[in-house]
Amino acid sequence: MKAHELARELGISQKELVNFLQQRRLTRNAAAPLAPGAIEAARSAFKPASVAVRIEPNGDRKVVLPPTLTVKDLAEKLGVSPVEVIKKLMTSNIMATINQVIDFATAEIVADEFGYTVDPVKSEDVVAVESAQGEGAVVTTSREELFSLANEDPGKLVTRPPIVTVMGHVDHGKTSILDSIRNTRVASGEAGGITQRIGAYRIETADGHPVVFIDTPGHEAFTAMRARGAQVTDLVVLVVAADDGVMPQTVEAIQHARVAKVPIIVAINKIDKDNSNVDRVHQELAEQGIVTRHYGGEYECVHVSARTGQGIEDLLTTIVLASDILELKANPDRNAIGTIVDAHLERGRGPVATVLVQAGTLKVGDDFVCGHIYGRVRALSDDRGRSVNEAPPATPVVVSGMSEVPQAGDIFQVVGSEKAARQIALTKLMERRSQDAARDVAPRITLEELARRAKEGEVKELSLVVKADAQGTLEALLAALQKIEDPVVAIKIVGQGVGQVSDS
Repeated sequence: MKAHELARELGISQKELVNFLQQRRLTRNAAAPLAPGAIEAARSAFKPASVAVRIEPNGDRKVVLPPTLTVKDLAEKLGVSPVEVIKKLMTSNIMATINQVIDFATAEIVADEFGYTVDPVKSEDVVAVESAQGEGAVVTTSREELFSLANEDPGKLVTRPPIVTVMGHVDHGKTSILDSIRNTRVASGEAGGITQRIGAYRIETADGHPVVFIDTPGHEAFTAMRARGAQVTDLVVLVVAADDGVMPQTVEAIQHARVAKVPIIVAINKIDKDNSNVDRVHQELAEQGIVTRHYGGEYECVHVSARTGQGIEDLLTTIVLASDILELKANPDRNAIGTIVDAHLERGRGPVATVLVQAGTLKVGDDFVCGHIYGRVRALSDDRGRSVNEAPPATPVVVSGMSEVPQAGDIFQVVGSEKAARQIALTKLMERRSQDAARDVAPRITLEELARRAKEGEVKELSLVVKADAQGTLEALLAALQKIEDPVVAIKIVGQGVGQVSDS
């Protein structure tokens, strides 16, 4: 039990209780949980005089709070005026203004006073952002809240193109369908016809409707990249080969889409093949809970052939109609925010990243922060390699101007100044260092210990340095290596990086 909870139970102010306990040396930290002896002493001293009205916590009144937030943001979350929050803070001897940043422990005390049950934001969902008051101040929020339209002015929202992720089993024709749509030859340049990184493309239908496609790898090693593709999308096109049917990565793609709560459109490809069996595919999909309209279900399904182009226009029409129902909107006038789809080191340009702009308009010269990296946008180019000066919402764009290769899946956000970008990046860097330190707490092995292990014939270690041309490929390679189990040799990754891969 904490001091503010006990003070409310006894009907006294928190300040009075803390003074009582500190005078008797029963507590040092007012925010820390109280010892049983301190609780008993306070109850015996104050219980008879308890006459104050208690606010009972309501189980239905829950609020999720980030590690830091402003007084104004806390008031909005609790549904009270900022003045009420400031009054509660003053009773705890904390003087704060409406734009002042307070920590989670303080916010928890205030929320508890108003009868709320408080939960912290999950650590992986915490995002550091620039405070509304500017001047380099940093507050934290959740990923969901950052991309939410709830705080946007409805008058500034405009219709944006749908973001469509193409998913499915390896070699079922995902990239070939995109080739047919874009009239390019992407698949022919990839090793064995297997996509090794996420590609993002913007096209226009025959009716002039823009659509953004994200092409994800289907190989089993690229699980993390498929999950990332499902997180940033509005619609999923599930590609299933008519001659092959539902396969392991098809099932995995369905699961990713369900977790992300994204609508699914089924595209049965390779219907021009002699051994194609469309009815079998419909039946196997139904076994996975994907009952198509052909079988009286709710899932849209289009039969296509990427090789002949049959059904491609029908697929695009279905995508546009499905996106119209979703009523997708974004504010183009705010600072740009988006997600790193993929990143790699390019000769002559240095670290570059494919960014999917999800809100706002990204311009050349904008100060940005991405994870622990900050910088200024030097150049922008679209999916066909043409230079552009700005990128509106729902636009994939290649950004150069980074000091190092960012992590795929990181949030890319434009801030008001370089000072704010540096401060947010520093916050993320400190967090990353603490995580690395916690992971590397294993004791170092001495020479004597190594000699003893070798003598006793214990497991030998194969130390590897892993390098790949793109961040997503590196993730897949590391995951594949970690799955290898050998009774004699254990694999240990001692170094990893992204860059130009050479033979030496």
